[in-house]
Amino acid sequence: MNGTAVDDTPRSVLAQGWCALSLLHNTIEAHLERDLQAGHGLSVREFSVLAALSDQPEAKMRMNELSDAVVLSQSATTRLVGRLEKRGLLQRVICDTDRRGIHTAVTEAGHRLLAEARPTNEASLAEVLDTAQRNPELAPLVEALRRHRSGV
Repeated sequence: MNGTAVDDTPRSVLAQGWCALSLLHNTIEAHLERDLQAGHGLSVREFSVLAALSDQPEAKMRMNELSDAVVLSQSATTRLVGRLEKRGLLQRVICDTDRRGIHTAVTEAGHRLLAEARPTNEASLAEVLDTAQRNPELAPLVEALRRHRSGV
């Protein structure tokens, strides 16, 4: 081999679970990315930003709240918001209660695109989860996700 010792000990249950979760996440994200890009010209991250914002009262949030909601760094969120703003899907608005604050808000065009993309996202998610369900290592995670989504 290359001189590196091979570890013959089996992976811990926790490590196996993490690997399975990572595999499921990456599989889902790749599938959604393909379908959202093909059907709507949206990346998974762009869809997530629009969805996170639209779920808020008045469909707006401060940038730091948005970063937390979509699990991106502040700088990555700022760049992503800038791209969506150039496409007319988002806009920045002054905070009503703190004139120093700026909110990011979904535009009407953003709401329309999100409404068109949501069924694609749901169908794509259902399809990839049905496929993942057939993998014995991923099946328990898929079941947990489905229980979570149904509120059970």
